[in-house]
Amino acid sequence: MASHLIQGRTVDMPVRVRDAEVCSALYPVRADAARAVIAYSGLDVAEVLPGKAVCMLVFVDYRDGDLDTYHEFGMAFLVRPPGSSGSPGPAELRQAGVFVHWLPVDQPFTLEAGRTLWGFPKELADIELRLSSPYKRCILRKDGRLVLDMLIKPGVPVPGAGAMAPLAAYTHRDGVTRRTPWTVRARGARMRPSGALIRLGNHPIAKELSELGLPKRALFSTTISHAAMSFGEAREV
Repeated sequence: MASHLIQGRTVDMPVRVRDAEVCSALYPVRADAARAVIAYSGLDVAEVLPGKAVCMLVFVDYRDGDLDTYHEFGMAFLVRPPGSSGSPGPAELRQAGVFVHWLPVDQPFTLEAGRTLWGFPKELADIELRLSSPYKRCILRKDGRLVLDMLIKPGVPVPGAGAMAPLAAYTHRDGVTRRTPWTVRARGARMRPSGALIRLGNHPIAKELSELGLPKRALFSTTISHAAMSFGEAREV
């Protein structure tokens, strides 16, 4: 079992999250606009429909895990596996991975661990989560500027939600693209069509989201009251 030293602490692989609350919304965006955003990675977006890619916005309350407790926000895209050839299309969605474009957190230990172990694009930000009300809310500020204010209304229970298919999380940092195996087990999963509202601020990431066409109606939103995850060793691709 591999281990790494982060800020004087030993972190064993895989890194485990024993309990987290996860809220997310998936948005259809123009594939050409999404390609422009992630061009630096060398990866290509997966098209769910001709000319349409998927941008995922997610906020997470990590309540028990190897990297301590913290809040996180993520901006990610569904991508084709590296080396895919031919025209992108819906058939390849079964192999699609998640490219993590931006991943602010509010604690320095997970910041360093995420960057060092997997190349995650973690930055420190002010992430206020309000999860006890009927609407799940995330207010995200970076460098004193509002990035977004996001509301998700939980939907209907998802029957049989448990172990989800393993995912590949892709990152790009310091000129290197990496693939990290990622597994999720979900309890208390709920889903609904649309179900999310966002208000954008004046931060550069808000401008990037605006150029992708947000705010707009989400494809669907999900909430998971109890998620357990594991993150394996990153491999260069």
